[in-house]
Amino acid sequence: MRRENTKITQGFILCAGFGTRMRPLTDSMPKPMVPVHGKPMVDHVLNSFAAQGINRVVINTHYLGDVLKHHLKDRKDMSIALSHEDEILDTGGGIVNALPLLEDGAFYISSGDSYLQDGGGEPALSRMVAAWDPEKMDILILLQPTASMTLTHGVGDYDLDMDGRAIRSLNQGGVYMFTSLRINAPEIFDNAPREPFSYLQLLDKAQARGRLYGIVHNGDWHHISTPEDVARVNDALSVHNDAGGS
Repeated sequence: MRRENTKITQGFILCAGFGTRMRPLTDSMPKPMVPVHGKPMVDHVLNSFAAQGINRVVINTHYLGDVLKHHLKDRKDMSIALSHEDEILDTGGGIVNALPLLEDGAFYISSGDSYLQDGGGEPALSRMVAAWDPEKMDILILLQPTASMTLTHGVGDYDLDMDGRAIRSLNQGGVYMFTSLRINAPEIFDNAPREPFSYLQLLDKAQARGRLYGIVHNGDWHHISTPEDVARVNDALSVHNDAGGS
């Protein structure tokens, strides 16, 4: 029997971090507001969500959250709810804290401080939802081959087995880097701590159950951590545009 694809209409964006390595760019703005390819990084994520038909997005904030709040206040193409953290809750705790703002069902998660370019064919979000199978998956992650990461530093977070299950490389010698883009089942948070903790714990638990899967991105993804990363990516994209790219 052919599995019907699940329609996922909500997403969460991680935007609460301090962006310390991005200073001085982050002296006056949170890291997701740093412009890449003509727009704040968070806008690229929101635009890709909107193109996928995602109509509800929750964003967590902490450092300079009012700057992000002011930037987003006039956006009308989706419902955006902010989950402000008085004390930073890390990548897992921040999502748990925001769960009351999300509806039931699976949802996408993305960082707000990287830059994803789709390759040929279907966009990454469409490829992910087509691959998502809640009967066998707790989490589906999008992976970038480190060999293709020529502009920013790649870390070998994961490998894939023959069945598409993701296996974390403990010595970071894997073939792929986790792009931060994922689909997860809400049930993974049922017994999660109500305090600061890393989402990595949930990834490891899903892997231990054999329910962590990955697909390989067919475009480019840039892990942007420093002002130098921003400059290299912007310069490369500018050259691409000048040469007639989109």
